[in-house]
Amino acid sequence: MPLATTRRAGLVDQVIGQLREAISGGEWPVGGRIPPETALAETLGVGRNTIREAIRALAHSGLLEVRQGDGTYVRATSEVSGAIRRLCGTELREVLQVRRSLEVEGARLAAEARTDEDLAELRAVLAERDRAWDEGRHEDFVRVDTEFHLTVVRCGHNRLLTELYRGLTEAVSASVAATSRDPLHDRAEIGHSGLLAAIADRDPARAAAEAGGFLDQLLREGSGSPRRSR
Repeated sequence: MPLATTRRAGLVDQVIGQLREAISGGEWPVGGRIPPETALAETLGVGRNTIREAIRALAHSGLLEVRQGDGTYVRATSEVSGAIRRLCGTELREVLQVRRSLEVEGARLAAEARTDEDLAELRAVLAERDRAWDEGRHEDFVRVDTEFHLTVVRCGHNRLLTELYRGLTEAVSASVAATSRDPLHDRAEIGHSGLLAAIADRDPARAAAEAGGFLDQLLREGSGSPRRSR
């Protein structure tokens, strides 16, 4: 590879960082098996427990897959890619269903309670989101799209709903990543201008319908390509 010998402080974090760098840099290809724990421990000058803990953390984040009795394999080259691989089929559907229940109510409340300052923030975030999409900056798009949905919920000024939704941020972000890029081909963007307009018009019913509509579309189409809806 080679991997640098670690310092004594923060060994697990250092090992995680070096293993992540080896994965993202292509030293270990996706689908390939990484060296055994004993070899990694000798190369890095740390104990096997440190290696095992680092591998466990990277497996949790989706980069590695531990196969008992067989070894540890590279599953993805980044956390976003790992999330896309994890969030498929039933699990992705469940996340979208939970998002729908929270975002529909959040949009309805936002249309009732939003302030002029809230509306200006929503417009700014949506504009940044659309720029990221148009410029092909997928990671930025995922981050800002997730921020837009959280901002909509926050504009409802229901602190409990906001905190519930904030707690799902990682799952929401992963679902945005999974539904905005297909492994085989780019997917069309779903726009949110209709949702923003309904909130601006203080129309709770329309805002709720807009929020639920695009998620219903994703739930219906599954792995299919959603149509652009500006």
